[in-house]
Amino acid sequence: MNVPFRWDLVTPDQLGSLLDDVVAPEVWYLDELAECAGKVLARSGNGDLVFVGRSLDSMFDLLSGALPDSGRALSRLPISLYGSGELIPGDVRRAREMAAAIGITPAALARRDRPVTFVDVVHVGSTFTKLFALLDDWITEERETWPAIRRKLRFVGVTMRTKTSPNTWRWQQEHPEWTHRLPASAVVNVSLERAVWTYFGDHQTKLTRGYRLVKWREYSGEIKRDERTRMALAEAVHLVELGRTKDVRRMIARAMDGEPALSEPWLRTLRSRLS
Repeated sequence: MNVPFRWDLVTPDQLGSLLDDVVAPEVWYLDELAECAGKVLARSGNGDLVFVGRSLDSMFDLLSGALPDSGRALSRLPISLYGSGELIPGDVRRAREMAAAIGITPAALARRDRPVTFVDVVHVGSTFTKLFALLDDWITEERETWPAIRRKLRFVGVTMRTKTSPNTWRWQQEHPEWTHRLPASAVVNVSLERAVWTYFGDHQTKLTRGYRLVKWREYSGEIKRDERTRMALAEAVHLVELGRTKDVRRMIARAMDGEPALSEPWLRTLRSRLS
């Protein structure tokens, strides 16, 4: 498939001399990212994490370093559904091909033991809404059993941190047509400090080009090698290396303290491995 190329940073044999003269930038957001990653894991429902789009590539990189032996899969679904219009048949077919490439099909969802947990930054929830609709139509066409699949789908929205109050608005409230079809615990949020959320969502240089649905037919698989991309690559490689360190693994583990899921064996085991 003509999909955005991204280097394998866990076993980065492909990098060659790309970073020979590049100094890794300071990861000023590390504490916030590690805390958010720990809470995403704790609220994942023991699911295999699928990072939608590019916004949380840094969390994917950090956890790729921290969780090599956790027994759970970390995947990227590198498509952007934000702001796209109604999907035409060709776009739907391509989206399904990309999902199937990481093991997400109606049949696989119905038969898997562990849930699939989609993770993305969330503003108003339009990406998750369109992703759910895409999966829902596919499940209906394949005539798979919805009662079995509904327990295998989870969505974790990483939101911009605001002051909490009993009247705090949550994006799920705007999308009851699909969020209410899932178990109550299947659509949850983790907040991230405003400056970090904005950096990941709006300003960070990414390693791949945007893969907007409306531009699939125009997409070029060309690998970027400009100076900004090389700096971004150094940042991503550094995050994988940091994820392997005891200090960062413990930061991720400490973020799980006080989470309700710590009463469940799977999270206690995961926390112990990270510690």
